[in-house]
Amino acid sequence: MPIYTEQTNGKTTYTVVATTRINGKQVYKKRRNVTSIAAAKRIELDLKLSLARIKEQPEMCTWTEWSEKCLNRMKLQFKGSTVVNYQSNFNKWVNPVLGERFLDEIKPSDIHSLIYDKIEGISLEARHGVLKRLKRVFSMAVEDGIIARNPATGISVKVPESPQQVLNRTEINTLLFEAKKQNHRYYNHWALAILTGLRKGELIALTWSDIDFENRVISVTKSWGRIDGLGPTKSTKNRYVPISNELERFLKELRSQSNLNENMVLEQHEDWLYGDAAKALKDFCREVGITAVKFHDLRATFITQMLLRGVPLAKVMKIVGHSTIKTTMRYLRLIAEDTQGATEELGIVLPKTEEKGNLVSLFQVRV
Repeated sequence: MPIYTEQTNGKTTYTVVATTRINGKQVYKKRRNVTSIAAAKRIELDLKLSLARIKEQPEMCTWTEWSEKCLNRMKLQFKGSTVVNYQSNFNKWVNPVLGERFLDEIKPSDIHSLIYDKIEGISLEARHGVLKRLKRVFSMAVEDGIIARNPATGISVKVPESPQQVLNRTEINTLLFEAKKQNHRYYNHWALAILTGLRKGELIALTWSDIDFENRVISVTKSWGRIDGLGPTKSTKNRYVPISNELERFLKELRSQSNLNENMVLEQHEDWLYGDAAKALKDFCREVGITAVKFHDLRATFITQMLLRGVPLAKVMKIVGHSTIKTTMRYLRLIAEDTQGATEELGIVLPKTEEKGNLVSLFQVRV
């Protein structure tokens, strides 16, 4: 258990190092910049006791060991892409800082330093994602009784809300009219997204056997992801989208153009599956002079159009597969933006201030 003497700017400081073997691994604790030999000896004793406690609790593990255990558990609970995101975050940002630290040694200040000081060159949203995953893994340690408190609790990253773009009614008509006129290869994809509100992965996975013309519903039971391939929907729950008259006409026309042996509803373009479908839509929107939206914004457009036409929130939530009503309510703000200026159509003109002498109070008028 050595105590090292160091000279810095003419000042003497001490570094205390304590080591032991736990489960066949060399484990050490270190304390630097101790100002006196007496304090160094007291710290040496504290470090010995700390290592002894760890040795008596063999279940205590390092961050790397515990995170690997958690990721193995998650493989049974979550999509492969979710586990890949966790692993990527930890390998790049967390393991280099916390990797060999024991869980019970990691303090809130360590998490704060990691999130705000150690991680560099990423957006607030990405930083928030790292923190969110950290909290989840530490929560699992608390649930297993390995640590008493989650050191990431109380730490937050405020992420400004990114503006959600949607198309208004006129822009929807422009998009679909121009795409149809130009025989754009994504016309069917855009039209079906706007008419159903399905996510991209759900559209890719959609088959003709999912469409029930007799009962006028689409069964949304599966989704396709670049990493996971074919799997359940985002919420893992099945749902049903009603088929409107316009949607029925569109689907029957599309079916008549399809190979009867082909069960997929939409053409599976290579860049549709693996490329950037958002760029194709944005570029076309700019070309025809409407709001440059991403592909996922077509789903938001569907939701806002339903709400604008008075469909109850609970029903919209059910159709689009939101887990909570709170998620659906976020689109109410977009409705306010879409209807901005609509009250101008009332045509009511109030009298000018200088005309007030000629006014008769409405409350004085007798009927």
